[in-house]
Amino acid sequence: MSSDPAPYAPRKILITGAAGFIASHVTRRLIKDYPDYKIVALDKLDYCSNLKNLAKCRGSPNFKFVKGDIACADLVNHLLIAEDIDTIMHFAAQTHVDNSFGNSFEFTTNNIYGTHVLLEACKVTKKIKRFIHVSTDEVYGETDMETDIGNPEASQLLPTNPYSATKAGAEMLVMAYHTSYGLPIITTRGNNVYGPNQYPEKLIPKFILLALKGEQLPIHGDGSNVRSFLYCEDVAEAFDVILHKGAIGHVYNIGTKKERRVLDVAEDICKLYGLHPEKSISYVQDRPFNDHRYFLDDQKLKKLGWQESTPWEVGLKMTMEWYTKNPDWWDDVSAALHPHPRLSMIAQSNDDSWFSQKGLISDAHEAGKSDGSSGLKFLIYGRTGWIGGLLGKLCKDGGIAFEYGQGRLEDRKSILKDIKKVNPTHVFNAAGVTGRPNVDWCESHKVETIRTNVVGTLTLADVCKEHNLLMMSFATGCIFEYDQDHQEGSGIGFKEEDKPNFTGSFYSKTKAMVEELLREYENVCTLRVRMPISSDLSNPRNFITKITRYDKVVNIPNSMTVLDELLPISIEMAKRNCRGIWNFTNPGVVSHNEILEMYRDYIDPEFKWMNFDLEEQAKVIVAPRSNNELDGTKLKNEFPEMLSIKESILEYVFKPNKKT
Repeated sequence: MSSDPAPYAPRKILITGAAGFIASHVTRRLIKDYPDYKIVALDKLDYCSNLKNLAKCRGSPNFKFVKGDIACADLVNHLLIAEDIDTIMHFAAQTHVDNSFGNSFEFTTNNIYGTHVLLEACKVTKKIKRFIHVSTDEVYGETDMETDIGNPEASQLLPTNPYSATKAGAEMLVMAYHTSYGLPIITTRGNNVYGPNQYPEKLIPKFILLALKGEQLPIHGDGSNVRSFLYCEDVAEAFDVILHKGAIGHVYNIGTKKERRVLDVAEDICKLYGLHPEKSISYVQDRPFNDHRYFLDDQKLKKLGWQESTPWEVGLKMTMEWYTKNPDWWDDVSAALHPHPRLSMIAQSNDDSWFSQKGLISDAHEAGKSDGSSGLKFLIYGRTGWIGGLLGKLCKDGGIAFEYGQGRLEDRKSILKDIKKVNPTHVFNAAGVTGRPNVDWCESHKVETIRTNVVGTLTLADVCKEHNLLMMSFATGCIFEYDQDHQEGSGIGFKEEDKPNFTGSFYSKTKAMVEELLREYENVCTLRVRMPISSDLSNPRNFITKITRYDKVVNIPNSMTVLDELLPISIEMAKRNCRGIWNFTNPGVVSHNEILEMYRDYIDPEFKWMNFDLEEQAKVIVAPRSNNELDGTKLKNEFPEMLSIKESILEYVFKPNKKT
């Protein structure tokens, strides 16, 4: 009887970077071979991704595509919980070495910070049974040209370029989370991969497309650099094997002993197209540093049962045939075919429109385009956030033209670019750091919190003022706490002109600070949101969803915001040119117990909960929480039909979701 452990059997797999080259081949393989697995494909659709790569998955009931960025912690946390993910295959990364010499910060953001967000989400949700981290052979640095012994998995990491350095840094985080928190990590380090669907900034597809055009094939340096190439289907099979048979905590090289000089690759492609290498190959300036060789020891993976099966000549011919049949798979790739491409030169793809036409996703950016008959056009920041997403849907349903901002709020130039491109009538700021998964995160990430909540918001307000634009800014009412003049249960709430008195959390400090500064901008409408609630009881950001999942809750009356009722009001406020500070909550207060009683009566008659006091709560949180009542008179006078908080929760949340 075999002593080998039973193969791992995942149920629901999140594949990051799924519309990219290698990940799309893995995604298609898993969907085809394992119909019982649910595959959630996540990709932000950067320039090198292409949703056509996943078109064959469209009709599969076990496939779902989500457009989003792994650097968005709220999105990642939501996906892990809402989709009940038990396995992550993390492919998403910036990978082209040439680009890393020109824009290394982009590589740090994507490859290190993005990985960190995923790891933290896994730690918090505690649902992941396998996390396969996809790294690269380049983390080993270059291999001696004379040796015939490949780098084993235990070799020292000695990266030599910004790209490989960020991948090595990500590996350090992965290792740390495995050691410190017991995350079930498996790491792969692979040789170069080639085949259909690869963006032509990489060597082989670039040479093939240039050969098709009859243009010269540019070789960095003298072409003596040696690389090992694996065909994409063989690599997809390797990930299949590692997913099911790989051991937690281990690293697996995905490699081949068959090596080729870059010059040899160019000559082989010339022969396939009947070109003379001497006339078709040119030599250009080398990279700042170009590793001469990467050579891996692949025995560990072979012991799991994997074997390379596609000969170089066969794989190259299949690749050539695919590119010959699909020369326009991407939009304009002329910049990528440059001998030394840089990220800033490469045009973004138009995948959104293609995928929407094919019916594979419904994208708010595309759906928000209208004939402009309303005379309105909104520029919305916070696309991947809860409120930003709901705003887009409201605009779509209401026929209001809108686009989501692409720039970072703290980057003035990128905001100016957005405004020039969109030419909006109003700007909505629903972006901000609230904490991941809650405000305690801000206590240990103060610079990041300041950058977004203070610097970013003020920069956007200032740019809007320069362009005479009204900015609707979603802020917070968590900047007050009950005091002698506003006692709990008194019915006396804090008014718009009152100064914040709660400084218990760093999050609240930043929001109070920026609110005070925004008073100087007459073009800003500040909306103080509190403990937001919606009819979507599956959303982990929903206050009702949160407290139903807690072991214990405090029982304190608070002002709250029912988004289903108030977000449409925010759009109407923009139309009415409302400015200044507004308590953006339903009139009155409601306590935790009152909400949970409604939940029990309408949703789950068996639901039970326990209370604890503020002293007990303080033992399980890092930063104190704000409890207060906001005076809703100003908003009620403007919108007299607005319901009280208890009425609104019943009408918009519990009655539509009633199960009992």
